[in-house]
Amino acid sequence: MKALLICEQREGKILDTSYELVAFADRLGAEKVLVLVGKEAPKVDAKVYLADVDKFGEYNPDLHKQVVLEAIHKENPDYVVFVHSSYGWDLAPRVAAALKVGQVSEVVNIVDGKFELTLCNAKLRRTVAPKGARAVLTVQAGAFNAVEASGSAQVEAIDVAGSSKLQFVGYEPAEKKDVDLGRAEIIVSAGRGVGKKENVAIIAELAKAFGGELGASRPVVDAGWVAHSHQVGTTGQTVSPKLYVACGISGAIQHLAGMKKSDFIVAINKDKDAPISEAADVMVVADVLQLAPVLMEKLRAA
Repeated sequence: MKALLICEQREGKILDTSYELVAFADRLGAEKVLVLVGKEAPKVDAKVYLADVDKFGEYNPDLHKQVVLEAIHKENPDYVVFVHSSYGWDLAPRVAAALKVGQVSEVVNIVDGKFELTLCNAKLRRTVAPKGARAVLTVQAGAFNAVEASGSAQVEAIDVAGSSKLQFVGYEPAEKKDVDLGRAEIIVSAGRGVGKKENVAIIAELAKAFGGELGASRPVVDAGWVAHSHQVGTTGQTVSPKLYVACGISGAIQHLAGMKKSDFIVAINKDKDAPISEAADVMVVADVLQLAPVLMEKLRAA
């Protein structure tokens, strides 16, 4: 079995998610070959096809697709694997359509050789197996812990002829947020388990008592309870505070990917089997709305 891993770089830097793809291939037990449009190869003991970023641009779907298809022609992989990122969202279906093969999107785990996906806003999971001999996959960022960037790649230059009417211009700065969670040392986040919008104020008070900032999970933001600038996760902000307190958050992969690098994680949830328990240093099985007032009283008295 062979997996062709499509890596990413941004502004000359190889993204850490590229090493998550390597971890995914290792879990799959597949021989790995990497492809990157960039300046230098990832540090890994594997073959790497390196295309010149000056020629093909940091991103150009027409040209990058041709690079990937050429690598597929050379290697004949069983799986072509992208990160479930804006790059992967755009390029993976183009490659799948060109190959006339199926695509499995947002893989979060491998179970008995099958691919596990989330559904119903990550409340449920299902396993799928491609029917064909080849498939295109996208892997959820954060689902597989990145391997260490070490090793010596066997680099082979890859080049294709082609043209495109598209031109990569640059990156647009993100909209300025009213709170920068990336700089916060303490974050107390509200999840769907707080029940209703009015209860978010209790979590905000708890955050204030801790001397931290208010965060939130995506369902809370999608419901309009909290502004998007407070969202933690792959579609929000990635944070690494000294203390992260998750209040009523079940722990979808997308949320965990945004906060699992926190120094210390406390989870408060009525469900002792909530996925966030696997990432937490301390798991408190309780109703956060009952526990929060007690915690605030203790913190203010300290």
